[in-house]
Amino acid sequence: MYKKTNLIYGLSLFCITATVSAQQTDPIVDAIVKEATTNSHLPKYAFELTDVIGPRLVGSPQMQQAHDWVVSQYTALGIPSKNEAYGVWKSWQRGTTQIEMTSPRIKSIEGMQLAWSPATKSKGVEAEVITLPQHIQDSLSFAKWLPQVKGKIVLVSMPQPTGRPDHQWKEFATSESFDKMKNDRDLQTKQWNQNIKKTGYNNNTLAVALEKAGAQGIVMSQWAGAMGANRIFGAKTTKIPTVDISLEDYGTFYRLAENGLKPKMKITANSKDLGQSKTYNTVSEIKGSTLPNEYIILSAHLDSWDGGTGATDNATGIITMMEAARILKKVLPNNKRTIIIGNWGSEEQGLNGSRAFVADHPEIIKNTVAVFNQDSGTGRTVSLNGQGFLHSYKFLGSWLDAVPADIRNEIKTTYPGAPSSGGSDHASFVAAGAPAFMLGAQNWGYGPYTWHTQRDTYDKIVFDEVQKNAILIAILAYKASEDPNQISKERIDLGKDNKGNDILWPEVKEPNRSGKY
Repeated sequence: MYKKTNLIYGLSLFCITATVSAQQTDPIVDAIVKEATTNSHLPKYAFELTDVIGPRLVGSPQMQQAHDWVVSQYTALGIPSKNEAYGVWKSWQRGTTQIEMTSPRIKSIEGMQLAWSPATKSKGVEAEVITLPQHIQDSLSFAKWLPQVKGKIVLVSMPQPTGRPDHQWKEFATSESFDKMKNDRDLQTKQWNQNIKKTGYNNNTLAVALEKAGAQGIVMSQWAGAMGANRIFGAKTTKIPTVDISLEDYGTFYRLAENGLKPKMKITANSKDLGQSKTYNTVSEIKGSTLPNEYIILSAHLDSWDGGTGATDNATGIITMMEAARILKKVLPNNKRTIIIGNWGSEEQGLNGSRAFVADHPEIIKNTVAVFNQDSGTGRTVSLNGQGFLHSYKFLGSWLDAVPADIRNEIKTTYPGAPSSGGSDHASFVAAGAPAFMLGAQNWGYGPYTWHTQRDTYDKIVFDEVQKNAILIAILAYKASEDPNQISKERIDLGKDNKGNDILWPEVKEPNRSGKY
């Protein structure tokens, strides 16, 4: 009897274990992982988007090329795709930039014109380089000084006291030396900002004032904090070139000018002002079979700044969503809910593409079950915030349970979290009440090294990491599409601020459709 009971218990335990094991095996998940790891299209997509098309500044011909390329890729996958116009923007095409020191010695300078910078004449412009006055009393004294810029090229950035990143100082310097450097730099930065404020202008209006006073060019150096990395944004001038040069070259010019050597620079910039062009979102759709009017949105922005080729901001997001959609189209032939892939335009100028989509498609936003947004560089996903949706732990948690442990276990979840008011395109949807989630990633030096810098190029992509994100997105989209439950959009009460006022949910904001920047 004892042996028979043990035998029955053993058989029962075996059956239960086998049943649980069978329940934990999802053939669709297995197919997603297999396709992602054995037939990855990520390197090919990244090459075509970053090396072939290149940077994707809103309004530029390359941005239009990127929109059309995305349409062609999804169409080839059997996924309907279209460009939806939502406004206009200044159209500008980057050309070559040649910057030289011509006195007191000859040297090629590392640098480039800023986006939307005016071109020079074919022979370029050559002039003495000067600095801003170090001790400005007030706006009146600056106005008296201003005529001195006529015919000159003006340095408008603070010269950095060191070109070494902080991590090197921390590793090699004494603690006293490191602290002294940081304190000196902080003081210098404070004094510089106060000096600029006393001019009566800010960083956006100062260049315009210098241009009106007759300057021949504006030179800045927006060091990002990593060796060789500068942030390349947009010019405010309309007639004279604005260029950014390396920290090292900028410091050389600054010291020469301050010591009375009257250095000279020659700038030759060959950009083209093309007037205005339409701005678009590229929207692709895998139609749902049984719940076609409920939506899962895969979200990433297609545009970039154009100092580099926009590899980690945000080609990685675009190719992640493209790879996830490719896989789902192959392994999930009859998804219940409609899966939309939004390739947004003009995120860098204020989330304009996603805001326009929210404004133009209220019927979709009303019935959106979940939005998954990727805009965090090249790292694998390590954080997920519930964005203030009260029951996010329930539905996100259940979808995450299907994700392989080696990916899922690295993700720190925060439920219910708090709503984002900006930062990336998920915020446009959160403001409208749609559950939208940002997939936070491992840093990989994103902030100081590739974010909006000229170093944001193909070689900075870590494809093993991006592949994990594609698997994660594909599984989340699959589980969200098939979930039989009604997904709650109930929001948390955000409470009160320290003055006793109610903290309000982020407001829906209108996109910039006019191209005024």
